[in-house]
Parts: sequence; structure tokens; C-alpha cells
Amino acid sequence: MKTAVYYANDDVRIEECPVPTIGAGEVLLKIHASGVCGSDVMEWYRKSRAPLVLGHEIAGTVEETGPGVENVAVGDRVVVTHHVPCNTCRACLTGHFSACDTLRTTKLDPGGFCEYARVPPIQVDRGLVSIPDGVDFDRASFVEPLACVSHGLDRVGMRTGDTVLVIGSGITGLLFVSLARALGAGRIIATDIVESRLEAACRFGADATIHAGKDVPAQVREVNDGRGADVIVICTAVPTAIRQGLLSAGRGARVLFFAPTEPGVEVPLPLFPLWRDDVTMTTAYAGAPRDLRTAMDLIRADRIPVDAMITHRLPLEEAAEGFRLVAEGRDSIKVILSP
Repeated sequence: MKTAVYYANDDVRIEECPVPTIGAGEVLLKIHASGVCGSDVMEWYRKSRAPLVLGHEIAGTVEETGPGVENVAVGDRVVVTHHVPCNTCRACLTGHFSACDTLRTTKLDPGGFCEYARVPPIQVDRGLVSIPDGVDFDRASFVEPLACVSHGLDRVGMRTGDTVLVIGSGITGLLFVSLARALGAGRIIATDIVESRLEAACRFGADATIHAGKDVPAQVREVNDGRGADVIVICTAVPTAIRQGLLSAGRGARVLFFAPTEPGVEVPLPLFPLWRDDVTMTTAYAGAPRDLRTAMDLIRADRIPVDAMITHRLPLEEAAEGFRLVAEGRDSIKVILSP
């Protein structure tokens, strides 16, 4: 089968590899749509482990089932997540699924940027979500990233009527904007350094946008009746942008750190105003199985206009172009690869 193999952001090669062989409890998935995630182009995280077959935002059909598989059948349309929790460790039992060792080590074979993938038993058990009638494969491929965003807003405790500030308006930031709007945010403000992304934020639900080159904390208070934001979602690893988000927090605000920095990067913390104003800070990574189901329900009900976020649909053979578009981050919102 054809496989897009990652060596670097500017070196993605189409190579031939065997179609995976499945065993008991496993599924062979024929991939129809695979989204390119911003994490796929984080070279500090990926390049040292290359060559890799990436791709984890996938939707397809069940091509073959192994002995013992009863929850899906050949021909079923499904979304598969690459990370699933064990549900039995201390982290899982206390609700911190993304801190589970199993979740951090589960994966697909060989990945999502290929024609077929082997789905291991643990993912077959709890990482498959059926695609409802009326939802195409491209829209279904948003289930995994939207699940991560849904988990993030749960973690930060967004309430109806909150003013939500989204720092960084790439695809993840836009999903946060759109979901916050669907969940009843009172006012949504988005920032970025790219004008086209700010325009996109308005299309997907932002009430106001701020160019990140300006005094963001002052601008937030100007458009928010003199108050800081109630919820701040930080979708960029740029230290100056992180600081902008922290200084934009209102009294009793909740801050979500969604995008990771490189290991070893330290961001100065303006502790006194955060302490004085009773600001809570938290993080979010990945999504649990329940978040996958929530994401699919949102997409099925057209609560999140994911189809309008797709700017490029490319064949697998053009994976290198897809990686270039996402790595540059200027001429694309969402890139979907289709074997």
C-alpha cells in the first residue's frame, strides 16, 4: 500500500509498505480521510524519531475483522482514535485519562497517512465511534481534534455567558471559538498574528478579534466592558502570547494551557495579579472515549461547522504539500489527505 512517511516537515515521502496483517480482536481499517494536525508538524517532537508514519485524525471503513471482534462488522463506517486509556489505573479512576500510561503508548499500525491501518484490540474495544448517516468521512475526521477541544473546555469549566479569550486562531483555536459559541459563551475574543486567521475566527463565532502585535490585555478590557476574560484558552506555544493570555485574565478567571512548549522552555509567571484575582490555571491533552462520542454528536447535529474549516483536500500522494501548508500556517485552515 501507499504510505506517506515523515522524515521532516519538508521531507515527506510516498513509500510502499505491506498492508498490515491483523490478529484476534483486531480490525483492518481502510482509510478514507486523514486530517493533518498541528502536532504533526512539531519538528522538535517528531524529527528525532523519524522516519514515522503519522496521522491520527482518521475516518474510514472496516475492511476486515479478526476473530473475537463483535462490536463492528466489515463495511461499517467508523472513526478510530490512536490514544485510549486503560480505565483501571489511578489516573483513569480519578478522571485524569490523559495522564494514563496506556493512553500515552497506544497507537495505530502504521499510522493514519496510508491506505490501511491495523487497529489493536484495545482501540477496537473503546476507540471506535460509528459514523452516522449523513456525516461524510471528511467531517468525521474532525472527531478526534474536536474531542480534545471538548475535553479542554470541560477542564476549564466554561459556563454559559462567560467571556472566552482564545489565544491563537489556527484550526484548534477556531474549534475552541466554534465550540464556545455552541455552548453559550457570552462574548468570544480571538487573537492571532495572521489577518486571514482573524477573519476566520469571526466567521466561526468570534465577536471580536485582536492582532497579537497589539496590547492584547488592554484590548480585551476595551471590548469587554473594562473586564478581563472569564476563560482564556492558550492555543500557541509562543511565550509572549502565553503572557498576553495570563495578563488578560479577569477576576476568578480560568486559564487553559492547550498548546505545549518545547521541553525546557520556561515562561515567566505574573504571579501577583493571578494570585490577587483568584485565577485558576489548568492543562488539557487528548480526549477520553466519552469526548469522542460528544464530538461526533456535535458534528452530526451540525453544531460545529467543520466542513467550512476545510481549505484543502489532497490525495495522499500530495502529503508533502499538505505538510508544507500546515507547517507554514498561513494559506490553510484544515488540510485533509485522502488515500
